[in-house]
Amino acid sequence: MKPIDRRHFLAGSLLAVGGAAGAAGAITGADAGPTAPDDSAGVAAAREGLLKAVAFDGPRQAGVTNPPPAQATFVAFDAVSPNASELASALRSLTYKARALAHGERLLPGLVDDPTPDSGTLGSVVAPDSLTVTIGFGASLFDDRYGLAGKKPDGLTPMPAFATDQLIPSQTHGDVLVQICAGQRDTVVHTLRELTRAVRGELELRWAIDGFQSARRGPLPRSSTRNLFAFRDGTANPETKNASIMNQLVWRPDGSTIQVVRIIRMHVEFWDRVGLREQENMIGRFRDSGAPLGGTHEYEDPRYDLDPKGDRIPLDAHIRLANPRTRQTASERILRRGYNYHRGFDSAGALDQGLIFSAFNQDPARQFAVIQNRLSDEPMVDYITPVGGGYFWVAPGTGGISGWAGQTLFA
Repeated sequence: MKPIDRRHFLAGSLLAVGGAAGAAGAITGADAGPTAPDDSAGVAAAREGLLKAVAFDGPRQAGVTNPPPAQATFVAFDAVSPNASELASALRSLTYKARALAHGERLLPGLVDDPTPDSGTLGSVVAPDSLTVTIGFGASLFDDRYGLAGKKPDGLTPMPAFATDQLIPSQTHGDVLVQICAGQRDTVVHTLRELTRAVRGELELRWAIDGFQSARRGPLPRSSTRNLFAFRDGTANPETKNASIMNQLVWRPDGSTIQVVRIIRMHVEFWDRVGLREQENMIGRFRDSGAPLGGTHEYEDPRYDLDPKGDRIPLDAHIRLANPRTRQTASERILRRGYNYHRGFDSAGALDQGLIFSAFNQDPARQFAVIQNRLSDEPMVDYITPVGGGYFWVAPGTGGISGWAGQTLFA
């Protein structure tokens, strides 16, 4: 499909929002003519790269293996629906609205005196902007409130407090997690606003945090972006286009996965007073290039087998503990999809910046927790404090336009 044709969004969007005719409609080929009243809006959207859409429906949810867009919000809710039927209805509404926004909508004028079905903050053309909405469920949802105790997925537990954690209860756990990712911040903010409207009275906010990806500043197109410690992040991620590897590490047979979210405060002002060589030894890579110490390029194998005593890369370096690159640890790898965050200053006047560590794996006990325990004594623990997050079961994909996230739980 040609880029400009993306303004002819999927005609099924109108069905997805439950037949909201007269209020909002999908952009279709019928709108393509030069006489379309807001055709200039579609052209502007194409020019800004807003028309790229990520498929919403399928056997697996989006927002896991597709490349992460620049902006994100993670929001956790507590379920307050009075019964299972109303909770299911809320999840259906959440999914249908997310689908419509991911496809893109052309908003139609309603009656002047009626509340509009959309806030209108993006104008009359709601472009998809690479939007993904990923819906997960915490272990707390599977209690006796909704009769779901017997359907709790294997391996789903509350996230434990690891050795160096200082978890804040109000920023930890939750019944439902919604991960919203898109190219532009206004798309993410608009999506959050519309989704919360769809579930008001059924899901109550527990915690939320906004994230961003650093710009791709090279030197190569595939060079990883940097975190707020200035080091490249995600270099050793498994290849998402390799279906065999994803089926070994990320996807479960039913199309689900488990998401680990960790809000990790990075004490950047303390870090900035550390010498560059010490920083690089803690990480195990050169800060500028991202190459392993002693290497020349970012994706070079660090060859720990040639450095058994840690003369080149210290034995307690982050990259060495996180991924020892042995046959025994190959099945422990995880797919990282993190975002930086900035929340201003705390009450003591220190910068509140850090990492929204987001990763996907089949089983946290086999994968994430093993890695995290290996990292418990790394030197970098003096510069970071995990304060929140949780484990969430990302349900299988909808399968089609009539499906909704979590549907299998209520069958």
